Amino acid sequence: MDKENFTIECFGNAYIGDDAAVLGKQVFSKDIFAENSHFKHGWLSLEEIGYKAMIINFSDTIVMNARPKFALLGLSLPKNFSLQQIKELSGGINRACEEFGVKIIGGDTISSKILNISVSVIGELNGKAVLRKNAKYGDLVAFTGELGGSQKGLNSLLRLAKISKNSRFKKPILRDKFFYKAAHLINSSMDISDGLNADLAKLLKASKKGAKFTKKLSRSELSSGEEYEVLFTFNPKNLNAIKRIAAKTRTKISVFAKISNKRLKQNARNHHF
Repeated sequence: MDKENFTIECFGNAYIGDDAAVLGKQVFSKDIFAENSHFKHGWLSLEEIGYKAMIINFSDTIVMNARPKFALLGLSLPKNFSLQQIKELSGGINRACEEFGVKIIGGDTISSKILNISVSVIGELNGKAVLRKNAKYGDLVAFTGELGGSQKGLNSLLRLAKISKNSRFKKPILRDKFFYKAAHLINSSMDISDGLNADLAKLLKASKKGAKFTKKLSRSELSSGEEYEVLFTFNPKNLNAIKRIAAKTRTKISVFAKISNKRLKQNARNHHF
């Protein structure tokens, strides 16, 4: 067992185990965007860091079939940060909030050697919550968009090369329009943050199921983390309806597996460098 899973199990209860905790009609989530774990100094502008820190948290809310409404911030800011740098960071945070209709309602700041952004999001369900644990035998397994771009960007940065401002590593694309329209046809879901192979294993563990691959995927597609595409399962009878929603929202979907008793081979590593 890795330390992340061990730590989670130290606090295990009925609310823990999905991208967000469901309490009535509200969902609650928290994530930390940390220097030297998720990014290195100079890889992203402060505006890009602020934007991405918020977007990846909104992703957790969206895949629960909820709309992010409010956020609390915890900022550890380097002591030498200027007022202009703080303004640039907050500019990215505000841009993401404006894009998704989220209000910052409080938080805390401390002085630190490195930049860390802790975000708590409060969302409101858009109907019934979609959980990881509800995959059914015979369900098709799919993901939105294309995978591999985030890892490609990370590899370039590790080689000290520059990447485009539209690189998936810098700017994740959330699939809220597709997911809200398709949620009633989906049995289980989660976002792809640790890589498809690792996250599929989490979904299968929650559902106490296995999966058989029906499509061969590349190593990059299986291992690329921080993609924030949607991994989801659904009854085959809903395939055409989901395809229509995907076409209407201009969202590519790839069906690659089927829920079964077959145990998934899990050799993925944590994506954080």
